Amino acid sequence: MQPDCVGFVLAGGLSSRMGTDKALVPLGGEPLIAHALCILHEANLEPHIAGARSPLAHFAPVVEDAGQGPLGGICAALASTQARWAVFLPVDQPLLPPSLLRELLWHAQVTGAVATVPRVSGFTETFPAVVDRAALSSLEAALAAGAGGCFRALQTAAQQLGRLFSAVPLELLIQAGQLEHQSALPPTLWFVNLNAPMQIARAEALLARRDPADRDRVS
Repeated sequence: MQPDCVGFVLAGGLSSRMGTDKALVPLGGEPLIAHALCILHEANLEPHIAGARSPLAHFAPVVEDAGQGPLGGICAALASTQARWAVFLPVDQPLLPPSLLRELLWHAQVTGAVATVPRVSGFTETFPAVVDRAALSSLEAALAAGAGGCFRALQTAAQQLGRLFSAVPLELLIQAGQLEHQSALPPTLWFVNLNAPMQIARAEALLARRDPADRDRVS
């Protein structure tokens, strides 16, 4: 596992559109929480779960939050660890390649950015995100003020610390051969959120595109 780094799956959502706890919804025979933890593990990160709407402790250690959304999960997670770098991904993004997390983490460590997120086709994604634990106080203040949104809170934390908020353009990494998807999916599909049953079916179809020779190989 990478030193001074830890990974968290954000699993505290209400899952209202799914109709059941999405963390336990099966995809390819495994619940979404298992897919998310596998992504962290394959990225060489110690996996944890931040927030939980159902008993998930048998999958990985769970950090309880106050049910205040993703920002609350991030604050609880950062408060629970002494590691400098925390990598966050939502439980409902199972199409993310582990290599993306490794590249974002490397970029964060090199630049010292307070928060590092991906940008694809000119759009900056909120997750996955690499967050420096130094942002905790600012993020807790944003949460207490009811700011709510993770993206703005991370930007504000970077501004208050006088450090970088970094959005990494994925196209450049792909062109340089530093980043690829194990199912050869284009990067615009990596960030699909599975919020409803019909989206689960779509993800099943996308994952089925993986070549048989690649089924046991993760980028």
